Amino acid sequence: MANKLVEVKNLKKHFTIVKNSGKLFHPDKSILKAVDDVSFDIYEGETFGLVGESGCGKTTLGRTIMRLYDVTDGTILFNGTDISKMSQKELRPIRKDIHMIFQDPYASLDPRMTVSEIIMESMQNDTELPASKRKERVLELLDLVGLNSDHANRYPHEFSGGQRQRVGIARSLAANPKFIVCDEPISALDVSIQAQVVNLLKELQHKLGLTYLFIAHDLSMVQYISDRVGVMYLGKMVELADSDTLYSRPMHPYTQALMSAIPVPDPDLERSKRRIIVEGEVPSPINPPHGCPFHTRCPKAGEKCKQEMPPFIEIAPGHFVACHLYFE
Repeated sequence: MANKLVEVKNLKKHFTIVKNSGKLFHPDKSILKAVDDVSFDIYEGETFGLVGESGCGKTTLGRTIMRLYDVTDGTILFNGTDISKMSQKELRPIRKDIHMIFQDPYASLDPRMTVSEIIMESMQNDTELPASKRKERVLELLDLVGLNSDHANRYPHEFSGGQRQRVGIARSLAANPKFIVCDEPISALDVSIQAQVVNLLKELQHKLGLTYLFIAHDLSMVQYISDRVGVMYLGKMVELADSDTLYSRPMHPYTQALMSAIPVPDPDLERSKRRIIVEGEVPSPINPPHGCPFHTRCPKAGEKCKQEMPPFIEIAPGHFVACHLYFE
């Protein structure tokens, strides 16, 4: 088995929310538990998919692993080094190995800079490449992501959404990273372009030996690109397994509902397929329910689910789930 590149242990990221109560010196404060006690590993060369409803904490988890957010509690090991408590100065030598592809390919690119300047900016602190070689490196990266040398002197507004995302991918590769967090990199793109970008990511992974954390809403795309998949709900990991197992034999009721919503290309099978409808709204992470966070919407919830948080336990080799149904 490959070495563990990223190890996340009991990670928590909480935000303090100050309410506008009119109190100047002692305002009312609440704690938003965006990521709450999450643990998993990512192995070298694999793609770890992360799915869940909007607001479940996927993006916050990715940004916390990147150390764009400070860690509230828990540990993040990158290549065996604990980066969870490092200062930004201490992180600088490690930054070149960890990069991110952002969700919005337009907002993440400086409109005042050319493509060449955008990519070279990522090289300034992250590589030892001399200035004379950086222009040549830019052209290599553009070719690698399916663009040509003519695009180097253009500005972001001159590109389509898919081309802008390719520029974002080229920028993330500029420092030769080992690990890339893909934060919903296809959600802002046309459906016809999404497959092209996902195929490009797979091709680059094969060529460069990259490791991905792939965050997305599109369950079909996550299944296609991921080796293993984690399912998040209300800041917690509720199930984790290899892609084939999770999609063919989901165990957690929430995962089962998600998988039942995936459309089937056969009209007859689609009509006969049983859909699991999850009723109600996702509870607030400021005031999560006691016990299992999913019990307020789960059709199988019992009294124990309302009282105790289920442990996140391996119920089969490589298959983890947090549900009292399997620990009775």
